[in-house]
Amino acid sequence: MYTPIRLPKLLMPREGIDLSKWAVIACDQYTSQPDYWNNADTIVGDAPSTLRLTLPEVYLEQPDVKERTAKIQDAMQRYQQDGTLTEYEPGMMLVERTTKSGTRRGVVLSFDLEAYDYQAGSQSLIRPTEKTVVERIPPRLAVREGASLELPHIMLLIDDPDRKVIEPLFADKDAFRKAYDTDLMLDGGHLSGWFVPEGKETAALIERLNGLADSETFNKKYGLTGEHAVLPYAVGDGNHSMATAKANWERIKQDLSEEERQDHPARFVLAEVVNIHDDSLEIEGIHRVLFHIHPREVFQAADEFFRLHGGMAYCGDPKSAPSTNVQSFPCMFHGEQVTLCIVDSPWALPVATLQNFLDDFLEKNPKSHIDYIHGADVVRELSQDARNMGFLLPDPAKEDLFRGVILDGVLPRKTFSMGEAQEKRYYMEARKIVK
Repeated sequence: MYTPIRLPKLLMPREGIDLSKWAVIACDQYTSQPDYWNNADTIVGDAPSTLRLTLPEVYLEQPDVKERTAKIQDAMQRYQQDGTLTEYEPGMMLVERTTKSGTRRGVVLSFDLEAYDYQAGSQSLIRPTEKTVVERIPPRLAVREGASLELPHIMLLIDDPDRKVIEPLFADKDAFRKAYDTDLMLDGGHLSGWFVPEGKETAALIERLNGLADSETFNKKYGLTGEHAVLPYAVGDGNHSMATAKANWERIKQDLSEEERQDHPARFVLAEVVNIHDDSLEIEGIHRVLFHIHPREVFQAADEFFRLHGGMAYCGDPKSAPSTNVQSFPCMFHGEQVTLCIVDSPWALPVATLQNFLDDFLEKNPKSHIDYIHGADVVRELSQDARNMGFLLPDPAKEDLFRGVILDGVLPRKTFSMGEAQEKRYYMEARKIVK
């Protein structure tokens, strides 16, 4: 049976390095807050750090980005040559991350990029949860093309409500070698890791993960009849990092023989696998506000749009809908609140229903624009303006995220938020991506 999983040879900082300075948050965070990165730079100083191996995206549009990229690639070579990084034997890393949301447990493994496809309509084993913006790939690819190492912040989600796949490993975590145990800078919480070498524990985990791709189990879980491709892994975070790795591999493999492609290190990517049902993962809906509109225009457009898609839209009580297939959205304008009901939507998730309509409306009404809002209070405040209209979305049920990707394809942008910025992955492990 094919499996996309590989046991990586992790590169880890040598003993004696200050890990609180080594570990830095994912590069796509705080993109509008350069002070955060200035503070990180001050904390790190001259100490070895992943800050010197990654490019914070706050600098992507800066004129010195090529110079920064060259320094990163030089630092990668230097850290390998001067002993800053040491290579472990093949294995996996058990990771515990403690933040204000609780303790998140995951496993760092390597995955075959041939099993990942971010294109619309993808049926691959690994798929993004949200739409990939291809325009975001080239500047990231420029960094990776000359890199000898990868330090991705990718999080792959699995749907395991019974917690039988990852969680059993942590019951015996003290039997494994503790690789790191450190506080994280700038309110990042605490990070611990236990290394598990290749052996019966890794084989058992891979077998359990492979079980998620069993078609009979998959169809029973989601109430399907076999018409949908199995989806064991959904990219919960770091999708553009993974898309960049994919683009780099597609570039490299053109010059390789079929035999050389089989085990080339650039074919694989590091990721942390996390159960979406982990108690520390907080999935929150993201609300919408339309600006420079009239409510009558919006309701009329909704009626026309959903009639064209085999449904209907009305304002009122969802219980009065002529069908049990009804999705409802509290919407606000000029101090009023009504409920917009959509009957027989062709989209499984409410957020997909609403976003597809809003995209169509905005395309036809270029004078309007949209913003994505965390917090209902902010939506209510913005909707006091007679020219604005807010839509409240429910927090997605965890089990519905996989169902939405399976049935609707990639979810609309800004479908959900998974944790606060400081709770995103911090870089710790690295891996070679050149021979």
